[in-house]
Amino acid sequence: MVNPRTPRDVETREKSARYVYQPPSTLPDPTPEPGYGYRWIATAINGQPYSANVSTRIREGWEPVKAADHPELMLPANSAGNVEIGGLMLCKMPIEKIQARNQFYGVKSEQQVESVDNTLMRQSDARMPLFNERKSTTTFGTGNK
Repeated sequence: MVNPRTPRDVETREKSARYVYQPPSTLPDPTPEPGYGYRWIATAINGQPYSANVSTRIREGWEPVKAADHPELMLPANSAGNVEIGGLMLCKMPIEKIQARNQFYGVKSEQQVESVDNTLMRQSDARMPLFNERKSTTTFGTGNK
Protein backbone atom coordinates (compact mmCIF):
# COMPACT_ATOMS: atom_id res chain seq x y z
CA MET A 1 0.00 0.00 0.00
CA VAL A 2 1.44 3.38 -1.12
CA ASN A 3 1.14 6.41 1.16
CA PRO A 4 -0.41 9.30 -0.91
CA ARG A 5 0.62 11.97 1.64
CA THR A 6 3.75 14.02 1.30
CA PRO A 7 6.13 13.98 4.26
CA ARG A 8 5.77 16.87 6.67
CA ASP A 9 9.43 17.90 6.41
CA VAL A 10 8.95 18.60 2.67
CA GLU A 11 5.93 20.87 3.16
CA THR A 12 6.47 24.60 3.50
CA ARG A 13 4.36 26.96 5.52
CA GLU A 14 4.38 30.13 3.44
CA LYS A 15 0.82 31.06 4.35
CA SER A 16 1.45 30.84 8.09
CA ALA A 17 3.78 33.87 8.19
CA ARG A 18 1.91 36.74 9.79
CA TYR A 19 1.78 40.20 8.28
CA VAL A 20 3.03 42.92 10.62
CA TYR A 21 1.33 46.24 9.92
CA GLN A 22 3.33 49.44 9.88
CA PRO A 23 1.65 52.78 9.15
CA PRO A 24 2.91 54.45 5.99
CA SER A 25 5.47 57.21 6.29
CA THR A 26 4.14 60.70 5.54
CA LEU A 27 7.37 61.59 3.75
CA PRO A 28 8.95 58.87 1.62
CA ASP A 29 12.67 58.17 1.75
CA PRO A 30 14.51 58.78 -1.52
CA THR A 31 16.82 56.18 -3.01
CA PRO A 32 20.16 56.99 -1.35
CA GLU A 33 22.80 58.60 -3.53
CA PRO A 34 26.40 57.96 -2.38
CA GLY A 35 28.01 61.02 -0.81
CA TYR A 36 24.76 62.96 -0.28
CA GLY A 37 22.45 63.56 2.67
CA TYR A 38 18.77 64.48 2.30
CA ARG A 39 16.47 66.84 4.16
CA TRP A 40 12.88 68.02 3.77
CA ILE A 41 12.70 71.84 3.75
CA ALA A 42 9.52 73.84 4.38
CA THR A 43 8.30 75.80 1.37
CA ALA A 44 4.91 76.74 2.84
CA ILE A 45 3.40 76.96 6.31
CA ASN A 46 -0.39 76.96 6.75
CA GLY A 47 -0.78 77.42 3.01
CA GLN A 48 1.34 80.57 2.95
CA PRO A 49 4.61 80.54 0.98
CA TYR A 50 7.76 80.49 3.11
CA SER A 51 10.28 81.66 0.53
CA ALA A 52 12.65 83.14 3.14
CA ASN A 53 13.30 79.66 4.53
CA VAL A 54 13.89 78.18 1.08
CA SER A 55 16.36 80.88 0.06
CA THR A 56 18.23 80.55 3.37
CA ARG A 57 18.56 76.78 2.95
CA ILE A 58 19.72 77.13 -0.65
CA ARG A 59 22.40 79.62 0.47
CA GLU A 60 23.47 77.06 3.11
CA GLY A 61 24.15 74.62 0.30
CA TRP A 62 20.98 72.53 0.03
CA GLU A 63 20.02 71.72 -3.57
CA PRO A 64 16.42 70.88 -4.55
CA VAL A 65 16.05 67.29 -5.74
CA LYS A 66 14.60 66.97 -9.24
CA ALA A 67 11.65 64.60 -9.59
CA ALA A 68 13.20 63.21 -12.77
CA ASP A 69 16.22 62.02 -10.73
CA HIS A 70 13.96 60.09 -8.33
CA PRO A 71 11.04 58.65 -10.32
CA GLU A 72 9.90 56.64 -7.25
CA LEU A 73 8.92 59.98 -5.67
CA MET A 74 7.24 61.40 -8.79
CA LEU A 75 3.85 62.93 -8.03
CA PRO A 76 1.41 64.17 -10.67
CA ALA A 77 0.82 67.43 -8.76
CA ASN A 78 4.46 68.52 -9.02
CA SER A 79 4.65 71.27 -11.59
CA ALA A 80 8.04 72.80 -10.71
CA GLY A 81 9.93 69.58 -11.38
CA ASN A 82 11.17 69.29 -7.78
CA VAL A 83 10.11 66.65 -5.26
CA GLU A 84 7.59 68.45 -3.05
CA ILE A 85 4.98 66.98 -0.72
CA GLY A 86 2.62 68.98 1.47
CA GLY A 87 4.67 72.17 1.60
CA LEU A 88 7.99 70.33 2.05
CA MET A 89 10.64 70.12 -0.66
CA LEU A 90 13.28 67.40 -0.72
CA CYS A 91 16.83 68.77 -0.89
CA LYS A 92 20.27 67.20 -0.87
CA MET A 93 23.77 68.30 0.17
CA PRO A 94 27.17 66.60 0.08
CA ILE A 95 27.87 64.78 3.34
CA GLU A 96 31.12 66.73 3.89
CA LYS A 97 29.18 70.00 3.94
CA ILE A 98 26.56 68.53 6.29
CA GLN A 99 29.25 67.38 8.73
CA ALA A 100 30.99 70.78 8.61
CA ARG A 101 27.65 72.55 9.19
CA ASN A 102 26.78 70.26 12.13
CA GLN A 103 30.23 70.81 13.65
CA PHE A 104 29.87 74.61 13.32
CA TYR A 105 26.49 74.66 15.06
CA GLY A 106 27.68 72.14 17.69
CA VAL A 107 30.56 74.42 18.69
CA LYS A 108 28.23 77.44 18.68
CA SER A 109 25.77 75.61 20.95
CA GLU A 110 28.52 74.59 23.39
CA GLN A 111 29.73 78.20 23.55
CA GLN A 112 26.22 79.43 24.36
CA VAL A 113 25.75 76.85 27.14
CA GLU A 114 29.15 77.76 28.60
CA SER A 115 28.28 81.46 28.46
CA VAL A 116 25.00 80.93 30.32
CA ASP A 117 26.75 78.80 32.95
CA ASN A 118 29.44 81.45 33.46
CA THR A 119 26.84 84.21 33.82
CA LEU A 120 24.92 82.21 36.41
CA MET A 121 28.08 81.38 38.35
CA ARG A 122 29.10 85.05 38.36
CA GLN A 123 25.74 86.00 39.85
CA SER A 124 25.87 83.17 42.36
CA ASP A 125 26.12 84.04 46.05
CA ALA A 126 27.62 81.67 48.63
CA ARG A 127 24.62 82.25 50.93
CA MET A 128 22.20 81.18 48.21
CA PRO A 129 23.98 79.30 45.42
CA LEU A 130 22.31 78.92 42.06
CA PHE A 131 24.04 75.62 41.44
CA ASN A 132 23.70 73.18 44.27
CA GLU A 133 24.85 69.63 43.94
CA ARG A 134 21.84 67.69 44.99
CA LYS A 135 22.31 64.46 46.88
CA SER A 136 19.71 62.22 48.34
CA THR A 137 20.13 59.82 51.22
CA THR A 138 18.04 57.00 52.47
CA THR A 139 17.81 56.06 56.15
CA PHE A 140 16.19 52.99 57.54
CA GLY A 141 15.55 54.27 61.06
CA THR A 142 17.53 53.92 64.25
CA GLY A 143 16.56 50.39 65.07
CA ASN A 144 15.00 51.34 68.44
CA LYS A 145 11.84 49.57 69.40
